[in-house]
Amino acid sequence: MKKTSVFQNGLIWFGAGVSIAEILTGTYFAPLGFGKGLAAIFLGHLIGCTLLYLAGLIGGRTGLSAMETVKLSFGQKGGLLFAFLNVLQLVGWTAIMIYDGAISAGGIGGSAKLWAVVIGGLIVVWILIGLTNLGWVNKIAMAALLILTILLCGVIFGGNASAAAMDDSLTFGAAVELAVAMPLSWLPLISDYTREAAKPKTATLASAVVYGVVSCWMYTIGMGAAIFTGGSDIAQIMLQAGLGVAALVILVLSTVTTTFLDAWSAGISAESLSKKFSGKWIAVAVAVVGTVGAILFPMDDITNFLYLIGSVFAPMIAIQIADVFLLHRNSGKRNADVRNLVIWVLGFAAYRVLMGVDTPVGCTLPDMVLTMLLCVAAEKLLPAKNREKTAA
Repeated sequence: MKKTSVFQNGLIWFGAGVSIAEILTGTYFAPLGFGKGLAAIFLGHLIGCTLLYLAGLIGGRTGLSAMETVKLSFGQKGGLLFAFLNVLQLVGWTAIMIYDGAISAGGIGGSAKLWAVVIGGLIVVWILIGLTNLGWVNKIAMAALLILTILLCGVIFGGNASAAAMDDSLTFGAAVELAVAMPLSWLPLISDYTREAAKPKTATLASAVVYGVVSCWMYTIGMGAAIFTGGSDIAQIMLQAGLGVAALVILVLSTVTTTFLDAWSAGISAESLSKKFSGKWIAVAVAVVGTVGAILFPMDDITNFLYLIGSVFAPMIAIQIADVFLLHRNSGKRNADVRNLVIWVLGFAAYRVLMGVDTPVGCTLPDMVLTMLLCVAAEKLLPAKNREKTAA
């Protein structure tokens, strides 16, 4: 199998970070004011991208896809639950991303439904080219996005508009959680790409750092737009600044490069459900379903979707981190690790409870610490027998 370079992995995660959904999420931070909002963005991404790195490192070291690494902690049958949930969330993400891109492009010109079809079609083209063959296509796309996003920054931060007033509609802890949520949503995907890296550890670090920096940038653009221009419609801001065609390129290309990863990983996760599935064609099907969903259903507020993803996958990755890096356990040859499944249910419930508690670091970090402590305590009290040790 052709291996990907550190540079290629960096490009992949640059494309993942440049996203209209991330810019729109950044607009929610405006009530905190620029300084406090920026602190929440940085803290949330520091937490989320550290977890992203650890998740990717597991796949890089083992050479397994994201959902195959999950089986190391939950067993062959137990891992199927998370593969199924991951496919569902990726179908949801594909639809949301196409919807956001199409609505924004439609705000500049043309029908949003037509733009959904165009974006969906381009995603299918990206899938058919394939991850390891994107090469020059990705380089050209990323160079264009970099230049155009810098222009967008100039439009938002180069004006003379006064800052909007702060209010208490968003707490600092809730803002941190919104910043954690986006990198957390990539946790069940990153190993799908680091497993193919020629230098897994370096490529994983580059992936997490590049994504973290770019995602912070996108959040800051969104927050700055809401604070300094008084609006959150990025398309209209770009249109009023005279970006025109450049605005359309940003909106469409950023949506395609990000959503391609969602659809591609949905296909890889489906392969974990059954060997009969072809990852590439499942990815194409997910792109088509996502396009239809974007045309038929409104998807303007994704905060509850982000929190649902957090409650499912935060305790899952906490158990994986504990097993691989602390306890050196491997349940990959078992049908199901019931103990870890019970701990995951407790972690899921704890996350939902913690959502109602305002902590300075949100609820993901406390939930994961609690879940990892449960793993360690369970190993001390009920040590499992006949389980292989991991090499991590």
